[in-house]
Amino acid sequence: MKSQPNIVRHVFDVVLLVVGSTVMALAYNLFLIPHQIVPGGVSGISMILNHFFQTPVGLVSLGLNIPLFILGVRVLGRTYGLKSLAGVVISCLMIDLFTYVLPVGKATDDIILACVFGGITLGAGLGLVFRGGGSTGGSDIVGQVLNRYTNLSIGSAILLTDTLIVSAAGAAFSSIELALYGFLNLYLATRTIDLVIEGVSYTRAMLIVSSKPAEVSAAITSNLGRGATRLHATGAYTGQEREVLLAVMSKKEVPRARDIVRAIDPRAFLIITDVYEVFGEGFRPRVEPGPRS
Repeated sequence: MKSQPNIVRHVFDVVLLVVGSTVMALAYNLFLIPHQIVPGGVSGISMILNHFFQTPVGLVSLGLNIPLFILGVRVLGRTYGLKSLAGVVISCLMIDLFTYVLPVGKATDDIILACVFGGITLGAGLGLVFRGGGSTGGSDIVGQVLNRYTNLSIGSAILLTDTLIVSAAGAAFSSIELALYGFLNLYLATRTIDLVIEGVSYTRAMLIVSSKPAEVSAAITSNLGRGATRLHATGAYTGQEREVLLAVMSKKEVPRARDIVRAIDPRAFLIITDVYEVFGEGFRPRVEPGPRS
């Protein structure tokens, strides 16, 4: 019998799938289809076919997604496959629903606004679907497969796989401008996907290579109230053993920490990078999720 937290998690994932698919469908109907801005993916291919044969974008997308759905099941697992199927079916039906049953009409006559807001809306919808553990099919599945086996983020992987489709759309519509709008839309969508999935970076990680690690770590702890971890390392060039300090802090604490390090050791080597999630004392509470079936 499934635990209560596990059931709640699955229900929440379904809500994300439905809401994300609906937002994505609205992006197509409000911004993309009326202005022939092809964002790539199977839906982009369906838009090209719709231009020539007036075929339903959603229904054709559903048919083209069948082999990719099979790929998603084999590579990403049965649970992912079921959620992916739900995302594909809901998003495709929503596109045609808003086109033929409840026509929403285009949101703007300005193609630039349509490109920008279409990309942001589409990316937000796809990001919600991905957070729910599913996909809306097409290059989304390919993107998540590439993400599984490479260092590419999901958004970057989709950007890579969709380039050819956007280029083909420009040739099909005999318009270089539409292809350029498609690339801009695709970029905005992928950036929004990563933002929704990874969130806004609110913390920073600081790596400090100093000849005075004890003094620096003590100063950071006493002045900022942040802990620092002393890591043992060896310089590749000098062969000398050194200590590297790792400290995680909020954005606003970075200037103070930088001044503290420079005051103690002006020759210290600093690396400051974004951190998207931190769990533990002083940050978000650590939550132990139940097993996902």
